[in-house]
Amino acid sequence: MKILIIGGGGREHAIAWKLNNEINVKKIYCAPGNAGISQIAECLNINDSDIEKLLQFAKQEQIDLTIVGPEVPLVKGIVDEFEKHGLKIFGPNKECSKLEGSKAYCKEFMIRHDIPTAKYKEYTNIDIAISEIDSFGYPLVIKADGLAAGKGVVIPQDREEAIYTLKEMMSEKKFGSAGDKIVIEEFLVGEETSILAFVDNDTIIPMVSAKDHKKVYNNEQGPNTGGMGTFSPSEVYTNELAKEIEETVLAKTLEGFKKDNLNYKGILFVGLMITEDGPKVLEYNVRFGDPETQSVLLRLETDLYKIIEAILENRLKDIEIKYKKEEAVCVMLTSGGYPEDYEKGKVISGLENLDKDIVVFHSATKAFENNLVTNGGRVLGISAKGDNVEDAAKKVYENIKKINFEGMHYRTDIKTGN
Repeated sequence: MKILIIGGGGREHAIAWKLNNEINVKKIYCAPGNAGISQIAECLNINDSDIEKLLQFAKQEQIDLTIVGPEVPLVKGIVDEFEKHGLKIFGPNKECSKLEGSKAYCKEFMIRHDIPTAKYKEYTNIDIAISEIDSFGYPLVIKADGLAAGKGVVIPQDREEAIYTLKEMMSEKKFGSAGDKIVIEEFLVGEETSILAFVDNDTIIPMVSAKDHKKVYNNEQGPNTGGMGTFSPSEVYTNELAKEIEETVLAKTLEGFKKDNLNYKGILFVGLMITEDGPKVLEYNVRFGDPETQSVLLRLETDLYKIIEAILENRLKDIEIKYKKEEAVCVMLTSGGYPEDYEKGKVISGLENLDKDIVVFHSATKAFENNLVTNGGRVLGISAKGDNVEDAAKKVYENIKKINFEGMHYRTDIKTGN
C-alpha cells in the first residue's frame, strides 16, 4: 500500500509512526511533513491545504489511500474533491466538516439533536454582543466561529476582559474572518476530558480516553494553546461515565448524522466537560486531536490501516479494536513565548541521548545546515508508555532533561490531571 498523509505536525507523525509498523504499508508520503516524519516517510513540498497539488500528486503516484490530518483541508472539501476523482481518502466530507469549521453550526447541531451542551448565543454585530454580554455571567466563554488554529476560544473573567476580547475578535480581526461571527457561551464548571471515536455510517466506537492540558502554564494557568500534553487513560473517564457518554452523547451524535443525512466517515473528537449535571459537549473536531493522538496511538494494538479500511467500507462494527494495557503520556516542548510571539530556527540538541523506549513525535521541526531546528510554537512531543501514567510521566520527564533548545518551555505537571 502507498499512503499519503496530509499535514506536518505531531498528530501526523504519530499516524505515520503507527502505519510504519504495519504489514500492509509499503510506502508513506507526507505533505508537507517535518524533520521527524522524514525519517520514516518521504516528505513533499506541498502545502497541506493546496488541494489541487495534493490531488495531482495522488493521481500521478497512484496513491492507494490518503489520510487527512488537519482540519483546514477537510473544511475546504478535500475529501469531496478526491472522491470525485475516484481516489480513496480518509476523513469527513465538506458538509460534515462544518461541525468543526463553524462553532455556530456545531452548537445548532447539538441543540437540534438534544446533545447536552452549554447555553449559548451567536452574534455578528459587536454592539449587540456587548449590550448582552452581562446576561451570561462571569466567567464566560467567547469563541470565534471559524477556524483559528486551536486558539479561538477565550474565557474572560469579567466584563472589561469580555469587551476587550470581542473587540479583538470582531473589530481588530485577530483571527481574520473566523471572528466575523462569534459564539458566546455560559462557562461550565467541572473536569474537562475528551474522547476520540472511529465513525462510519452505522457505528461509532470510542477509542481509549485521553486527558489534554490546554493552558500554557502549570495548574491550568495562562492562555489556551493547541495542547501542552496528554495522558491516556483519563482518570475521570470511569466505566460508568463511559456508558453515560455513549448513551447521551455518542449515540445521539450518530443518530443526528443519520437524521441530517450527513455521510460521516472518519474520526470524531468530542471535547467534554464533566459537570454536576453530567457530561456536556464543549466542541466537536472532525479529525484526530493533537496531542491526544500521540498518547492514544501509542496504545493502539490493532492496525490503524485495517480500521480505516473498515470505516471506508462501512463495516466498522465487524472488527475488534484492541489496545495495549500500558498507559501513555506525551509532554509538549514549546518555543518560548508560545502561544503568542515566538522565534523559530533554534537549534535542538540531545535527542540522540534519549532512552530507547522514548518516542519523540515532531510537531514543528526542520533540518537546516546539518542541524535540527525549531519551526513553530509546539516543537516536540516527548512520549512514553508505562505500567501507569505516573510511571510513563517519570520516564518522559527524566528524558526531557537531556533535550535543549533556546527558550524551551514545557509544563511539569502532565501526569495526573491534578
